Amino acid sequence: MVESVGIIPSGKVNSGFGHQEASQAHGEEEAPQAAEEDAYPASSRWSLSRTRSPGSTSMSDGHEMSIIHVMRHGQVDNPNGVLYERLPGFHLSDLGRLMVEQAAGFFAERPISHLRCSPLERTQESIRPVAALFAEIPVVTDPRVIEAGNIFAGQVMGSSAAAAKKPKNWPYLRNPFRPSWGEPYAVIATRMTAAIMDAAAQVGPHGQAVIVSHQLPIWVARLAMEGKRLWHDPRKRECTLASITSFHLVDGRVHDIEYAEPAADLLPEHSRVGF
Repeated sequence: MVESVGIIPSGKVNSGFGHQEASQAHGEEEAPQAAEEDAYPASSRWSLSRTRSPGSTSMSDGHEMSIIHVMRHGQVDNPNGVLYERLPGFHLSDLGRLMVEQAAGFFAERPISHLRCSPLERTQESIRPVAALFAEIPVVTDPRVIEAGNIFAGQVMGSSAAAAKKPKNWPYLRNPFRPSWGEPYAVIATRMTAAIMDAAAQVGPHGQAVIVSHQLPIWVARLAMEGKRLWHDPRKRECTLASITSFHLVDGRVHDIEYAEPAADLLPEHSRVGF
């Protein structure tokens, strides 16, 4: 059973990014780069406090944690290397289906009580093996965990970043701190952390939830919750296909973040880096 949570109007979500960002990508005046890094409010950043035993949902001071597992989708059938962004029609490959089936085993013995995912096909397909383990729990479709908007959607990117080498696209590359080619990192951080906190509120203390999302939103959420700068080198993201980033929360604050790759043996070597 799939439910939808209407947090953001679908027309706005599917637009990629707003008029202001699109105008700036075309070379119009934009804010200084330093302001872009600080656009995610400092009051929304967290300092991690690791005061628990590994695998436990209890803190040493007696507080109880919620754990929100955010899983990346499996490999997509995309032999031409198209940057598929939010485009429809991109489904998991055969290998991708194996990845998410294997990753689902990570949750088999965990007290999962809430499921949600991005509205895109590859995430809907990726959550199915998890949902099969918890057939009584509906899957909530949440547009806040959708892929980041990108001006290069539909263009061939591939391992060589071909689209970025075309002169017509160079104006979009002028500000990697925002970034000028897509949805601002600060916007991604805000929507992702809101969805994660909502999931924590749904499961309560001791509870655990699974969210299936995409590499860039997951990584930006992690950077935000670790109190780090949001702009980064895409090649250094720790978020492989079907990987799981687990946020441990107490009273709406992050106390720990763990990372796992339950489908590591199925990963093609090139999938360890992503644009």
